[in-house]
Amino acid sequence: MLQEFKEFAMRGNVFDLAVGVVIGAAFGRIVTALVDNIIMPPLGILISGVNFSDLGITLRRATEDSEAVVLSYGAFIDAIIQFLIVALAIFFIVRQINRFQKKEEEKQEQGEVQPPQDIRLLTEIRDLLKKE
Repeated sequence: MLQEFKEFAMRGNVFDLAVGVVIGAAFGRIVTALVDNIIMPPLGILISGVNFSDLGITLRRATEDSEAVVLSYGAFIDAIIQFLIVALAIFFIVRQINRFQKKEEEKQEQGEVQPPQDIRLLTEIRDLLKKE
């Protein structure tokens, strides 16, 4: 069982996944900082100086025995904006990768359509020999 796990862990896909998770986590922190510190403050100024993360509806006020119950829709708006930024970044990355793959496929198709000069000559000679 240990040998099987070692083979599984040493596959390229597992390492690629691990790298993706680490980079994704770091990218998530960058996006959170971008939204919290750069995007939301000007947006808050536009709507009368409101801090989005503080927006919420108090369902039950705090008492001596319990904390307040607050429906924090501002934090939800922050999360939606963060998601949209991450989704947009991933879209651009996938779009660029697809462009590279398409160009590579076109190069391969062009290579298949027109064989090199020596191959074409050999094909012509073969066809002539078959006719005779």
